[in-house]
Amino acid sequence: MKVSFFDKKILHTFYGFLSVISVITSIVFLFVEIEPKNKALIGGGTLILLVLVYIGIWIHANLRRSIKLTINNSEVEVKFGDLFSEEADLKAVAFNEYFDTMVDEKVISSTSLNGIYIKKFYSGNVNTLDDIISSDNHLPEMIASTNEGRTIGKKTQYKLGTICMVDDYLLTAFSRFDASNKAYLEINDYISCLLNFWTEIDRVYAGRTVALPVLGSGITRFKGYENISDQELLELIILTFKVSRIRFTFPSTVKIVVWQKKQEKINLLSLKDLES
Repeated sequence: MKVSFFDKKILHTFYGFLSVISVITSIVFLFVEIEPKNKALIGGGTLILLVLVYIGIWIHANLRRSIKLTINNSEVEVKFGDLFSEEADLKAVAFNEYFDTMVDEKVISSTSLNGIYIKKFYSGNVNTLDDIISSDNHLPEMIASTNEGRTIGKKTQYKLGTICMVDDYLLTAFSRFDASNKAYLEINDYISCLLNFWTEIDRVYAGRTVALPVLGSGITRFKGYENISDQELLELIILTFKVSRIRFTFPSTVKIVVWQKKQEKINLLSLKDLES
């Protein structure tokens, strides 16, 4: 189980329930006289009930599929699901720093989120997507450099965190590519990328609800942090949102959609510690 049996959040919830029960029983016992022979029976039954309640709280914490947090007076919902089927006005999809669109298992894997996006919406018509990206008025301001030595894929590199809006999708430059077209990031890049990403979100969201995946979870090469977990990435996403001081005004929200097959790796309850 991802939430331990004696997790402090479980204990806090249970103590709250116990306080309510204590008040109720104290009031009842003021007006009801219990025979001595029944006290042991009632006490044993109460103890069993409390144990069952605690176990129930613990099981619920492990089985829950979503949690809502308040960050900077904004609502952030973290949930398990599929980004493409999520109800949201805008959805972020991570691309590499070149906004490559070549799904050939070398540059982009067909099983990655951006590979699935390209196949889902631009299968056989990738040139249309390339034209939209190349004609975006904002992207020229975000050019980092040009890699003329690159033989496969595009040559223009953009600042990490840069967003290109395509209909209701936010294509986001979110990983560096090495000479072998392998995605990687240093942890400082990741944090800077997230901060820039939230700045870009503030530029485009216009009061709409934004859904995003656990950005970076598909990158196996975090230099210096090879064993970073999805839980840690999720917490960094929330922390950088908190630091950014962006505020989503009601009814717009931020939804972080964790791929449902990673449910056993994420402790939603612990994210409550990040609230502000």
